Amino acid sequence: MKRLAALRIVVALLAGALFGFGLSLSGMLDPARVLGFLNLASGHWDPSLAFVLGGAVLVAVPGVMLQRRLSRPLLDDSFHLPEKTEIDGRLVAGSALFGAGWGLAGFCPGPAVSALSMGLVPVLLFVAAMAAGMMLHDRVIVGMLPR
Repeated sequence: MKRLAALRIVVALLAGALFGFGLSLSGMLDPARVLGFLNLASGHWDPSLAFVLGGAVLVAVPGVMLQRRLSRPLLDDSFHLPEKTEIDGRLVAGSALFGAGWGLAGFCPGPAVSALSMGLVPVLLFVAAMAAGMMLHDRVIVGMLPR
């Protein structure tokens, strides 16, 4: 059991490192590049994010197709997929909040955590605010919302 747990951690670290490397290689750690894609009216539209997203779809689709054929993952007893599948107000509000934050800051959680490696103060502030928002959500807001 300890060997399996260690292998899971190693695989997770390798997957995270590969993801961070891909974000860095594609330039998505630079919020200006993301904002250049999101701001169509600037006259200097940067389509590079569309290619990154397209590449992500090319990797994800075969992975999802493989997952649907497997009875369980290699390193776990079952797949941990979301049980809730309907679109509701909380999902729409969360998506809008995510999009607004992404459009204002040029960061989403993955690239922000990867960009911590650069040690830049704006990145540190963003990740600290993101972590505070996550804790606020989990400790305060979830208890106030209807289920």
